[in-house]
Amino acid sequence: MPTISTFFGITIHMFYSDHNPPHFHAVYGDFEALVGISPIQILEGNLPNRVKSLVFEWAALH
Repeated sequence: MPTISTFFGITIHMFYSDHNPPHFHAVYGDFEALVGISPIQILEGNLPNRVKSLVFEWAALH
């Protein structure tokens, strides 16, 4: 899976032709979540609250 960003131990992955709705994958240790792009929300999976906040902030900036 292509990595598009890494910060604070969090990796963000995205496939160009992945299934709908548009999303990216956020991985932190043993945690993984599919994060929707519009609106920014967890579609599937789980992240610790602080990590979720950082991922949402990253998504809003990019």
